[in-house]
Amino acid sequence: MDRSLTAEAPGIEAFIRDLPKVELHVHLEGSMRPATLIELAARHRVEGIPGTPEEIRDWYEFRDFPHFIEVYLASVEALRDEEDFALLAADVAATLAAQNVRYAELHVSLYGHLMRGIPARVVFDGIEHARREAEREHGIHLRWIPDFPGDYGLEAGEETLDAVLRDGPDSVVGFGVGGIEVSRAPFTDLFGRARAAELHSLPHAGENGGADHVWEALDLLHAERIGHGIDSMGDERLVGRLRDEQIPLDVAPTSNLRTRAVDTIGKHPLPRMMEAGLLVTLNSDDPPMFGTDLLNEYRTAHGLGLGAPELATLARNGVRASYLDASAKREMITEIDALLARFPAP
Repeated sequence: MDRSLTAEAPGIEAFIRDLPKVELHVHLEGSMRPATLIELAARHRVEGIPGTPEEIRDWYEFRDFPHFIEVYLASVEALRDEEDFALLAADVAATLAAQNVRYAELHVSLYGHLMRGIPARVVFDGIEHARREAEREHGIHLRWIPDFPGDYGLEAGEETLDAVLRDGPDSVVGFGVGGIEVSRAPFTDLFGRARAAELHSLPHAGENGGADHVWEALDLLHAERIGHGIDSMGDERLVGRLRDEQIPLDVAPTSNLRTRAVDTIGKHPLPRMMEAGLLVTLNSDDPPMFGTDLLNEYRTAHGLGLGAPELATLARNGVRASYLDASAKREMITEIDALLARFPAP
């Protein structure tokens, strides 16, 4: 990321700040600020959660992906009632809006709450209240992607989808699977049922489980976007399919570094993915847990060698891969193009 410290940096920094953005791969629960986590843990007397921001930062030093999931699930214990979910969603909306994010599709770890006995209605009522307030206060539009951890098995997925179909608001746009990466094949019929209910298929795949899981997500789950998908780069035939069909891949470089999916940020395949003609979007995944945000992901992309035209392409890709309506997409892309036209050529 040293290139962000060159003489070009001030211009790039303003360009990144002013870019109209969408975010398509960010987890609601993983976006909880340390101060909010500490407040909720104290309110509900949740044990095992550090009590200071400094201790939280140390807690967020992940050994590997399973360790990240362990910490993630522990932090979710602090969310108990409708007011908690409203507070969290309001915080996240304000943080995104401050980065000039106009629209976001947030993954909601619904099964992580159902398994604790918290009804889906409590979750949805809380986040919907915050969504409506955020739209009025900040002008940001939020949509939801409930998901379940694949390593918990098919029953977890069925319980999650049942809850979504029963209690999910109109702002739910898709259905996902995440967690520790396992074969997507067992979820074929489950995702068929979700698609029949007009929910978009938005699974994680190829984050750290290999290209085979991306093939399964495409062929069996009929994925419309792939969460992460960086392992696709090891399979030339898969790269060709993703390029030819322009299937979006929601990439989060800092997340991949912090969960040890890549050894160093310099080894991240983002530039190669773009050179291969893939439709890549840029995302923050679980920003406070990874010490990042969407602005920083654009800085990181710049540090990997991407200039203003490529950053604008990432922003356009996000708009195109979103479920915004057509007119809103056109307006945002026009803004992105106008901003790029004003940026001095290298």
